[in-house]
Amino acid sequence: METRIKGNLNKRKELDKIVQSNSVLHSYLFIGQEGIGKKEIAKEFAKKVLCLTKENNCNCKSCLCFLSNNHPDLQIVNEEGDIIKINQIRQIVQTVYEKPILSTKKVYIINDSDKMTKEAQNSLLKTLEEPPTYSVFILIASNQDMLLNTIKSRCTKIFFDNLNTNELKEVLCQKGMEIDLSDKMINLFNGSVGKALKILEKKDIFEQVDKFIDSLTEKSIIDLLNNKEIFIKENIYEILEYCLASFFNIGKETKDIRYLNCVKYIQETINRIKQNSNFDMSIDYMLLKIWEEVNENNRRN
Repeated sequence: METRIKGNLNKRKELDKIVQSNSVLHSYLFIGQEGIGKKEIAKEFAKKVLCLTKENNCNCKSCLCFLSNNHPDLQIVNEEGDIIKINQIRQIVQTVYEKPILSTKKVYIINDSDKMTKEAQNSLLKTLEEPPTYSVFILIASNQDMLLNTIKSRCTKIFFDNLNTNELKEVLCQKGMEIDLSDKMINLFNGSVGKALKILEKKDIFEQVDKFIDSLTEKSIIDLLNNKEIFIKENIYEILEYCLASFFNIGKETKDIRYLNCVKYIQETINRIKQNSNFDMSIDYMLLKIWEEVNENNRRN
């Protein structure tokens, strides 16, 4: 096993057994939250499928080509996670019936396959229905509901777990990120390295949000409205999502219904801004409702 990959050890062992027993199927659907390492596990699986010896720590020509990102029998589609259009899938379809050059198999990894347009999915469908014997498709998805049922029915589904706290910290440490983080922030990562990296990029902003939440019972509504600069328009969705998670976690941990009630005001604000409502008025209304909930409804606490 590749030690640099963290989490889902049982699933990775299961995939290893599939390779060792020569029972590799034509199509797989890797399902799990974004940012938990599905793509890296798919690459690990592909490397073993393409290996000429099926031995651990192999240095066969296939493995060496794989490690140099120059394997002729491997295609990774949409590595950056963009929308996948029909032309990208057509390029796969044009090559899929060409026999392998180096290995006995050809592997196609489609990253964020749930971002395929319907036209792209329909283009892929016929190939999944009648694949050549040597082809292996690995579709990676965070939201399988975005895939056609006909696509899902032709793939063997493998569900991956979120990383636990220690695994998450180890990956962040490997990436040179600080791991001296509060339990609250780690909980917000929800076992996803991808989510953690996005939050840590704006750690200073989110620390200001924490101070804002902590000061709710100390400030007047006027002070609150006069000091709302933390709600930066350019980052508003990330900030509000952070607020959403923070209020929910506080309410859950303290069993304080006031903070749980605030969640609905934040979600309403997200919806209003998405519908192009006036930005300042939406934020002001949210702050007013949150302040009232936390300060004026103590009788419900």
